[in-house]
Amino acid sequence: MYYCYLDTPIGELLLAGEEGALSMIGFPKGSMRREPEADWIFNEKPLAIACTQLSEYFAGRRKAFDLSLKLNGTEFQVSVLEALQDIPYGQTTSYGEIAKRIGRPKAVRAVGAANGRNPIPIVIPCHRVIGSTGDLTGFGGGLDTKEALLRLEAEHTQDLL
Repeated sequence: MYYCYLDTPIGELLLAGEEGALSMIGFPKGSMRREPEADWIFNEKPLAIACTQLSEYFAGRRKAFDLSLKLNGTEFQVSVLEALQDIPYGQTTSYGEIAKRIGRPKAVRAVGAANGRNPIPIVIPCHRVIGSTGDLTGFGGGLDTKEALLRLEAEHTQDLL
């Protein structure tokens, strides 16, 4: 597994992947804070496209990612991750709506758990999922990071018009 770091407005992100596919983004704080494992190799080159696209996102110039991703998890978890990728830039949805989209309307808590285990946040926009009341709910990078990502997208949504 290759890894590198990317400086962003929300702090230094850890990116990891192999075989041309991004498999992990770690936040600088929160429950999704990650450190490279002992057998990982520091090498920015295999992750250069991901770094470029994330930098463009944070600059407000990229609204969708075009990256090869390596998704791990159960069939259910992968279906949630795939559904998250369909949430448009600058918009939010609820856990219940995601559960309905994947054909499991009663699996709201399981959707929340799968969302919380998202190994590739930002690219797979789990930050766009909020509570049914409109409240921001748990986020692996911390609620302040979730709020910052949503604010960034709100500021650049007008660019879509």
